[in-house]
Amino acid sequence: MKSSTRVLLALLVASAMIFVLAEGSPFDRAIGVCIRNCAQCKKMFGSYFLGQKCADSCVKYKGKLIPDCEDEVSIQPFLQALDNDY
Repeated sequence: MKSSTRVLLALLVASAMIFVLAEGSPFDRAIGVCIRNCAQCKKMFGSYFLGQKCADSCVKYKGKLIPDCEDEVSIQPFLQALDNDY
């Protein structure tokens, strides 16, 4: 194999590896979306929403169960009723 072909092949492999590593895995993106949705729900529902529990669930299940703040079924495990002091 010619040296120019080897160099070209090495550059091609290196650029492909950089592209793949920079892109991130689908799981990383899903976890990111999941955690961002947890933060959005925490802003919307405040003390009624268990944001830390939601984020822990995102990591535990690798973003497979993404909460939707407008879908009660998806956020039900993270909602809590607050005690009234009156």
